[in-house]
Amino acid sequence: MRSNFPGVQTRPPPLGGYTLLELVIVVTITGILLSIAIPRTQLILDRQSVRSAASDVAAILNSARTLALAGHSAVAVDIDSAAGAVRIRRGPEMVFQRSLAQAYGIQLGGTRDSLTYDAHGLGRGAANLSIVLRRRAAAETVFVSRMGRVR
Repeated sequence: MRSNFPGVQTRPPPLGGYTLLELVIVVTITGILLSIAIPRTQLILDRQSVRSAASDVAAILNSARTLALAGHSAVAVDIDSAAGAVRIRRGPEMVFQRSLAQAYGIQLGGTRDSLTYDAHGLGRGAANLSIVLRRRAAAETVFVSRMGRVR
């Protein structure tokens, strides 16, 4: 570049950009932050899936109880741990089926494989049924009392 002063050379203005050291520092900090954030985010998502599945189970159990009361007949709720599904049956007729493992990616377990509500809405074979819903480190339990109430 030419200068207004004879014999004096000026430098061209520096080009915009980042040095390699600055880029390495930014990438390192980003990696550290992601290594902290990703497991926490995964745990939050797992807890939310388990809570949603527990709400579904409670709704299914309450629906079965209401169906038994309204129809004045016994209604069975089957808990299929292997398939991760919950089914409502009235006699041989399948009224409702929900695959929680497919919908929420959870594992389903229970102290029994079925529960029957009688015509009065009381749980036969309930004896404090516990249904455990689990996804990785997150777990939640739905309880059914002897009276047929869901907690």
